[in-house]
Amino acid sequence: MTGAYANSTAETRKKCDALLADTAANGGLAPLDIEAFWKDQAVAKADPFGDSIPQAPLGAICTAECVFDELGIEQDDRRFLEDRAWALEISRRYNDKAEAIVGRRLLPETPPDPSRKWPSVKQLYDIFEAENVWEGGKTGSWWLKPSAHTADELSALLNRVEARLESLRDFLLPDNWESEKRRLLDAGLRVPLYRHQRGPCTFACSIFGAENMLLLAYDNPALFARFGEVLGRAILARARLLDEEAGLTPEQAQGRWSWADDNCCLFTPDMYETFAMPIHRAVFSRYAPRPEHKRYQHSDSAMAHLLPLLSELDLTGTNFGPTLSVTEIRQSCPHAVIDGQLAPFTYSRNEEANMIAEFLRDFEQAREQRGLNFTTAGSINNGSRLGGMRLLMAAIQRFGRYGDDGQA
Repeated sequence: MTGAYANSTAETRKKCDALLADTAANGGLAPLDIEAFWKDQAVAKADPFGDSIPQAPLGAICTAECVFDELGIEQDDRRFLEDRAWALEISRRYNDKAEAIVGRRLLPETPPDPSRKWPSVKQLYDIFEAENVWEGGKTGSWWLKPSAHTADELSALLNRVEARLESLRDFLLPDNWESEKRRLLDAGLRVPLYRHQRGPCTFACSIFGAENMLLLAYDNPALFARFGEVLGRAILARARLLDEEAGLTPEQAQGRWSWADDNCCLFTPDMYETFAMPIHRAVFSRYAPRPEHKRYQHSDSAMAHLLPLLSELDLTGTNFGPTLSVTEIRQSCPHAVIDGQLAPFTYSRNEEANMIAEFLRDFEQAREQRGLNFTTAGSINNGSRLGGMRLLMAAIQRFGRYGDDGQA
């Protein structure tokens, strides 16, 4: 065996073996006091840093991504997104299993009410003239396609973006916005705000291509920096417009912002300082300037080289790649709830011994300061099973509890 189990101490392997033996003796389901777990989970999840939390919270809750392998049906992500009747029937079948194995129905079973849906507002990628297309057939996903391929094309695109920012309201909002806004506000709904974005590096690589972006930093540093400056202004302009439509003052608009920036791993620290950090500083300064505000970054890639820069941002939540350790992240992000650091494929391949060993490793590194929400260091993928989730619940209940003195 390879992985965390093979590389762990004899004491860790002993704990893993004991839980796996008890699981086998229990008909393949990890022994677990389900209701006690969920009661303690609610307390722990509310404040993972809390002095009185009974256990480490679990974030590796199976999602809709996991229905196909669990139910033994062909994976069809596109149909699950578009065929609501079929998706709800699959979700109910999945929830029946989930309720029996982990004690909760995990997926929504009520179709959305179309009368409560807000009209579509154009996205940041529309401002940059990019197309979001589905690729990969049944098991595919949405991909943002480049809208510039050369430095000259990028420079011209940025000129058009800057001109677009001068009349952004007319560009972003649909023709029926005012009538629908009045109707939905009267129904008690709020204008959807803009508080999450594909991160600066990933977005830029989508617009201009990853290789092009990296070469641009060396071949045309002025255009590289200009791209970042225009991107930052566009993000803030789109967010401000929706704040105004919601009737929020600048202070009322504060509270949170999050990024998903996997491609940041491609940028050197110098590139990141030039391109991404000014955007982070500007966006967090407007939307999450105070210590208690939520500043979150998902970057499930090998981006440990950027931790010294990210430390300036005082992130309050992270979901970084599995090559980073809890200890490394904590050194640079002392106030962040760490969503991690279970390797996604450890979970989706049902490597049960490694799943337990990775929890024991991460819990040991987080135990003194707490603040660990044990989940995948990245996405939860198809193949992750309800039995595996129950095994992690049992590992937390048996090995991940905090005593009165802060020790498990």
